[in-house]
Amino acid sequence: MAIRNFRPYTPGTRTRVVTDFSEITSRKPERTLVVAKHRRKGRNNRGVITCRHRGGGHKRLYRVVDFRRNKHGVTAKVAAIHYDPHRNARLALLFYADGEKRYILAPAGVQVGQTVVSGPDAPIENGNAMPLSSVPLGSAVHCVELYAGRGGQMVRTAGASAQVMAKEGDYVALKLPSTEVRLVRRECYATLGEVGNSEMRNTSLGKAGRRRWLGRRPQVRGSVMNPCDHPHGGGEGRAPIGRSGPVTPWGKPALGLKTRKRNKPSNQYVLRKRRKTSKRSRGGRDS
Repeated sequence: MAIRNFRPYTPGTRTRVVTDFSEITSRKPERTLVVAKHRRKGRNNRGVITCRHRGGGHKRLYRVVDFRRNKHGVTAKVAAIHYDPHRNARLALLFYADGEKRYILAPAGVQVGQTVVSGPDAPIENGNAMPLSSVPLGSAVHCVELYAGRGGQMVRTAGASAQVMAKEGDYVALKLPSTEVRLVRRECYATLGEVGNSEMRNTSLGKAGRRRWLGRRPQVRGSVMNPCDHPHGGGEGRAPIGRSGPVTPWGKPALGLKTRKRNKPSNQYVLRKRRKTSKRSRGGRDS
């Protein structure tokens, strides 16, 4: 897999960088594994906008992904690598020996025709799923369960992986991509290897229109709003925000305020907190 650059024929192609999709082997999804999905456009069940800057975008069909990997001991052959519009990772279509078909997140290096399996006795190979208790120390894993049987919830983005650091008692210590070290129950399942399509981090949309195709609407700086719309708004010309620091549209500090609950039950499982990120590294902007 590689990335493509474009000559600056237009302003949109000047900074456009995309993946070449060379790893995708089939254009149409498996019909039995797609369902229609209502797009919420940032609204809750009462129609109130709870997440700003969402809406529009190209129509999509949702691919049903198997995050549980609960067909233990049944071998499956990778039949194809598919594109998924709902995530930046690719999907691997599995044909199980008993005739069932399922999608999983395509691990890095997976090839069409390769055989994968899940279960406590699965061999140590990329794409195989097993309990964390069976994973060797130092191994890279992805699609990690937080609770046994619930399905993989962590480490699912393109190119991501967690490292098995230690095992003690009923828990396994994982170093997550955020550098946080966290304890997870040893019976929770994870998939060996890292998620494929790691070149996604080097891509660039190139123009605002491609952002709209993805369902993202424009953002506007708070300092150019009216005071009734944002705490930074108002004033004559380019006025300062008039506060000791930037705040959110609802008045809470936008930089440096810790929002995690102090007495959150899962705090006891975090051995080392994630690294602090600056506004520049987060790609932040004026709220």
